[in-house]
Amino acid sequence: MLKILGKPSSINVRKVLWTCVELDISHEIEYWGSDHRDTKVPEFLALNPNAMVPVIVDDGFVLWESNTICRYLATSRGGTSLLPAHPRERACVEQWMDWQVAELNPSWRYPFLSLVRGSAEHQDPHLLQAGIDGWNRHMQILETRLQTTGAFVASEHFTLADVVLGLSTHRWFMTPMERPELPAVEAYYDRLNERRGFQLHGRNGIA
Repeated sequence: MLKILGKPSSINVRKVLWTCVELDISHEIEYWGSDHRDTKVPEFLALNPNAMVPVIVDDGFVLWESNTICRYLATSRGGTSLLPAHPRERACVEQWMDWQVAELNPSWRYPFLSLVRGSAEHQDPHLLQAGIDGWNRHMQILETRLQTTGAFVASEHFTLADVVLGLSTHRWFMTPMERPELPAVEAYYDRLNERRGFQLHGRNGIA
């Protein structure tokens, strides 16, 4: 059985858990991370030298990095249901997954740590406003894309891109800050809520 090392409150662990729901993958969770087992112990570092969750162990195969784990599960368990086989269609999905990691995630780091986590090191009002503005600017990119597809991020079909960006969208709505009206993003958020995996691991009250 697939083993997932991490904690269900982590946004990156929730990517993997949601993917498991979509693909009906049986799994067990081994709790690691803050409030659970320390990821800096040698036992965990032997699996992931970055001391980060999630990590999966699949019949002895160890893998870390949440988006890579989701890709692996989609191809090893799901065929082409979440990650298309056609090179251009697949590249579009992976483009938006990489954008989530490289562009969108860094934009919300400061305001999320300030407003949700209450970090004392992230309370500079100028940096906070700059972070909010940057986050909203990146969400406008998503708005434009969703206006084009009219449904999901990569195309009219649900893919892995929607798992990773759906969780990011939920975090945007859950953070107490000023947000522009983005009707396509709001409709997308409601559309995702029709999926059981999002109900369990996305729109579940945890930012």
